[in-house]
Amino acid sequence: MPPLHLGIIGLGNVGRGTLRILHDNASLIKRKLGFPLVVKALCSRSVLAEPPEEVLHFPDALLTADWKDVVNHPDVHIVAELVGGTDAAARIVESSIAAGKSFVTANKELMAEQGADIWEKAIDANTCLAMEASVAGGIPIHSVLREGISGDRVASLVGILNGTSNYILTEMERRGEALETVLKEAQDLGYAEADPTADVDGYDAQSKLTLLAALAFGVKITPSDIHREGIRRIRNIDFAYASRLGQTVRLIAAAEQTDRGLLLSVRPALIPRDTILAHVQGSYNAIWIRGVHGEDTFYYGRGAGPTPTGVAVVSDLMRVAREIVNGSPERVSPFAHPALEKYAPAPIEHQVRAYYLRFRVRDQPGIIATLASILAEAGISLEAVLQEPSFNKADLPFVITIEPTEEGSLRQAVSHMDGLGFLVDQPLTLPLELGLQQ
Repeated sequence: MPPLHLGIIGLGNVGRGTLRILHDNASLIKRKLGFPLVVKALCSRSVLAEPPEEVLHFPDALLTADWKDVVNHPDVHIVAELVGGTDAAARIVESSIAAGKSFVTANKELMAEQGADIWEKAIDANTCLAMEASVAGGIPIHSVLREGISGDRVASLVGILNGTSNYILTEMERRGEALETVLKEAQDLGYAEADPTADVDGYDAQSKLTLLAALAFGVKITPSDIHREGIRRIRNIDFAYASRLGQTVRLIAAAEQTDRGLLLSVRPALIPRDTILAHVQGSYNAIWIRGVHGEDTFYYGRGAGPTPTGVAVVSDLMRVAREIVNGSPERVSPFAHPALEKYAPAPIEHQVRAYYLRFRVRDQPGIIATLASILAEAGISLEAVLQEPSFNKADLPFVITIEPTEEGSLRQAVSHMDGLGFLVDQPLTLPLELGLQQ
């Protein structure tokens, strides 16, 4: 059988990892497919002036700084878009579809915002689309939801989807360093971008959860539909209090079917230390899925990195190649459903959880009585009050945990605390995810 030809646009970490795997596993790929994959064109802004060493493995490939040369190349069957962002990437994908080329992408932002519409255009053009690398790097979570457990009905999923934030939180816990210190180290090590906003403020995980919600529940939403909070307000003292409660702190992406609808959130939360999810360390990702009939399954692996993500890209290239050869671009929708339903998630105010409230106060008599009174007015019952020893009476931290309550009631109570003269800053409220299995 003749080879299929690839055009790869974007030769950053993921692009270079993809090339490495295509070269190292060339004979294995040919054996699995029954035909070879041949790299026909490579594109990046600097490939002509400073080609990465992986490019040398493909001496016959066209090298270009203009992505249009790849999309319009008459011999290219599949385009891999690995540039990231949404502007240029959207033009590459649209042009690939218009040229009748199938494509693979690792672009979570683009697919979260426009993926359902892109898929419809790809179907109309009789082209294939695959996007496994867009969520959780080396974990084939798309395949799991699309095919592996597609016979079940997903009740909930809970995940650690951002390796940078997880690295920061686990290092803070392990070493007792401040978030700012660990973030700077992560940037020096290349784990975090110079602008870490997407990671530490939860935008990256928000895009990924958008895609997982589409796959798991068949809903068409946008990232802005998902409640989002980042980790910037987490302090070392929170790990001390969490430990006293038998918990730890992680940035959790969660989707849960409730009587009031689908609840979606990305936020730091307390999770029990004796659960599997609490032991996900460093830059690793994990997703815990609960099915109505299949019950609990757990998926763990590298969330990013050149070769783990490159494996996902190459696997997608192989999948698309099979679909092209077999003439079936609609074999399985990349979103696990032929079409996604427009959907408005339930307001996060309906979520019912126990909560951790951490206060920073200027010490004076009557503080706890005042706070307890405000909580009681909102119908909220205290569960415990915790205070670690502190000599700084001008910035004294302590914690109140509360019984399960609707988040809307808690927000109302916290808003009534605004203006209290003894507060150093707004209370930190974190849900306690106590329903996770060991």
